[in-house]
Amino acid sequence: MDQVIIARMLAAMTLAFHIIFATVGVGVPIIIMITEFLGIKNKDKHYLAMTRRISKGYTVTVAVGVVTGTIIGLQLSLLYPTFMEMGGHVIALPLFMETFAFFFEAIFLSIYLYSFDRFKNLWTHWLLNIPIVLGSTLSAVFITTVNSFMNTPQGFDVEGGKLVNVQPLEAMFNPSVPVRVLHVVFTAYMTVAFIVASIAAFKLIRNKFTEDRTYHKKGLKVALITGIIFSVIAMFAGDLSAKFLHEHQPEKLAAMEWHFETESQADLVLFGMLDEDTQEVKGALKIPGVLSFLAGNSFDTEVTGLNDIPKDEQPPLIIHYFFDFMVFFGMYCLAIAVAFMLIWKFKPKWIHNKLLLSLVVLTGPFAMLAIEAGWFLAEMGRQPWILRGYLKVSEAATDAPGLILTFGGFLLLYIILGVSSVYVLTRMFKDKSAKAQMDELDDHTLLNDQKGGY
Repeated sequence: MDQVIIARMLAAMTLAFHIIFATVGVGVPIIIMITEFLGIKNKDKHYLAMTRRISKGYTVTVAVGVVTGTIIGLQLSLLYPTFMEMGGHVIALPLFMETFAFFFEAIFLSIYLYSFDRFKNLWTHWLLNIPIVLGSTLSAVFITTVNSFMNTPQGFDVEGGKLVNVQPLEAMFNPSVPVRVLHVVFTAYMTVAFIVASIAAFKLIRNKFTEDRTYHKKGLKVALITGIIFSVIAMFAGDLSAKFLHEHQPEKLAAMEWHFETESQADLVLFGMLDEDTQEVKGALKIPGVLSFLAGNSFDTEVTGLNDIPKDEQPPLIIHYFFDFMVFFGMYCLAIAVAFMLIWKFKPKWIHNKLLLSLVVLTGPFAMLAIEAGWFLAEMGRQPWILRGYLKVSEAATDAPGLILTFGGFLLLYIILGVSSVYVLTRMFKDKSAKAQMDELDDHTLLNDQKGGY
């Protein structure tokens, strides 16, 4: 098998596995912050127990995320040595800052986990959430700037095939950073909210601890409301992304929409099948003029077609399917969340319906599938470039032998890590009711006047 293909497959497998734990790592702290806030404000043991249980499971995902995140950094040098030789010094700053942000989060997470019940004033403990959320979010921000740099490189001059006169901050804060960071961060928040909602809905359908129903109903409600809020922000970020692609990466926008002819009043193409030889799209849902509107807030916006882009610089057209998956799964989650909350308000007895709860259960997996599809869309949409406009993947990939064995070794590692994570998380909460966690809470600490210090 071609070395470039193997390198891309290995990188794709690593990213697909890591993004699960990275998303959880970014999103869980904000959920913990919200539930602890509600618990303290309302003197509610359900939310305080929820905070402790979620934070306990979070430690497992953080550990695995560290392993897979480290692997990604190492694989850049292993799989694409030419890229690291050419541009490694340009992106060194955000890579270092990402590590700093993680350690910042890890330090305060350790303090947070070991200081439950250590403060007379519970708000003091809640304040520890702030550095944890900052650290996890900044970790995503810094690593996203690296990926953004690969899409819209700047902050250097080229002399003799080398990148010189490097301006680290300019390279780091390249044009695609604002829209990509906004999209990455809030889709992570959204996804974890729906994962929590999915677990709560599942427990309401099938749970041997009947005394936990109130606990899970509260978890479901706060998760769905949070998911709706972050979904709306993510949609706004997606709209900004379309406008950005129109201006800066027209080939990606054209490929993901199967848009071949440069024209105004361009249709938005959803789903369908493509005959690449004839450029004929069959069975698609075409919404007249909407692609032009998304690109420039006007139906008369002229959208560049693939036929005006050199053949050897066109992304693979398969990314259209990933765009469809991302949109479908994301919209499903938002629609189900809104419908469920409306039913909860106007027909509260219906929320116990197993079919309705089953639809909510799907939001967690679907949200994560939307994340996966979005990243495949982003990474494959940059092809054939690893550093857009300067270096192609085929030029950057290693020619070292034995890469297929490396692929097999990492595949085995990810299987072990995945199975172990599921096993540990399952055993961690099996046969342990939330009520038991609530009974462990100190009534005096919970119901005190919230005055005093440590």
